[in-house]
Amino acid sequence: MSNRALVIVPTYNERDNLEPMVDRIRALPRKVDLLVVDDNSPDGTGELADQLAKKYSQVHVLHREKKEGLGRAYIAGFKWALADDYEFVMEMDGDFSHNPDDIPKFLEAAENADLVLGSRYADGIRVINWPLGRLMLSMGAALYVQTITGMPFTDPTGGYKCFRRRALSSIDLDRVFSNGYSFQIELTHKIWRQGLRIAEVPIIFTDRFIGTSKMSRNIVWEALWIVWHMWLENGLCRWPTTKPDDDDEKRPHS
Repeated sequence: MSNRALVIVPTYNERDNLEPMVDRIRALPRKVDLLVVDDNSPDGTGELADQLAKKYSQVHVLHREKKEGLGRAYIAGFKWALADDYEFVMEMDGDFSHNPDDIPKFLEAAENADLVLGSRYADGIRVINWPLGRLMLSMGAALYVQTITGMPFTDPTGGYKCFRRRALSSIDLDRVFSNGYSFQIELTHKIWRQGLRIAEVPIIFTDRFIGTSKMSRNIVWEALWIVWHMWLENGLCRWPTTKPDDDDEKRPHS
């Protein structure tokens, strides 16, 4: 079985962050590859990514013609990772709000899980540089998702994750409906409702200091209604419809 790990970083105007991000990933104690999925950034992020890919074998680039949202960028990255036989596939923001030094912690937890979620709210609040309103919105969204879907996770809207290959392969990626931050909720729900094993690891989330946030009102509205769609799709159930013991073939074997 392959033991290769890949971090997918969608980018749009992240030129200032990209090279420092590559340096941090290359400095990790375990070899991890990086896939930059660039949505034709006007600031030249894609061109810089190509230069770094020529310089470092760990760096790969997937160019997309236009900006189509976070979800579509990750779907493209997932398909690329599955086609190239990666066992561990991670999502990570490219603005250092997610600390690359946490990657080994995710990979260790993923040895015994199908999906590992980075949680800002496990055993306390670990968020830096957010105004109170943004923090309350995030925590309220987590409670909203928990209440409607039944998922017990402390941070279901977070975007720092590690998937095992089996978990990604269990999802029909072409039928993932959402595209904004609700994309994170939908993927977790699709894996959770199959009864696959999901773990949480605590992280410290630091809001970006360079660049601008991609959050918008449309993204918030999508997240508000998409959880009802997930509940309906799960047959109005607030629990997994398949138990792990009934579906052992999908569980990872280290």
